[in-house]
Amino acid sequence: MNDIKEQLHALCVAYVKGRMQAAEQAIAEAQEAANNDTKSSAGDKYETGREMAQQETNRNLAQLNEANKLMVALNQIPMKGNAATADAGSLVITNNGSFYIAISAGALAFDGKNYFAVSPASPIGLKLKGKKMGEEFNLNGKNYLISEIF
Repeated sequence: MNDIKEQLHALCVAYVKGRMQAAEQAIAEAQEAANNDTKSSAGDKYETGREMAQQETNRNLAQLNEANKLMVALNQIPMKGNAATADAGSLVITNNGSFYIAISAGALAFDGKNYFAVSPASPIGLKLKGKKMGEEFNLNGKNYLISEIF
């Protein structure tokens, strides 16, 4: 089961790297657009275009910063841990889905099955944390029974 956790971890890393690359590319494009914006007789148009490019750069820098924080969080997740209780790095199998407690990356498909990468701070991550095999919890009117923890 550790190989599944390693694969899910690798999928989370790929997700974060994809977000980082998209943000870096958007920053480069906004910078290029600002550099290519030539001053016309309508000076306000020039300043507005530059300001819009700067705002776009700032927005993408914030997204890049968030992706970096996700990568740091991923790097701190133990790959081998206590399988008795659910915590960061755990793969928790329930009657309503399989959850990898790491970062919020959504649904991950691996080996023909869907797993949900969830943050320990997310509502379901908070419900899962500290639970043991056989325990139940309720979230949004849905009952979950933990059948396995890896």
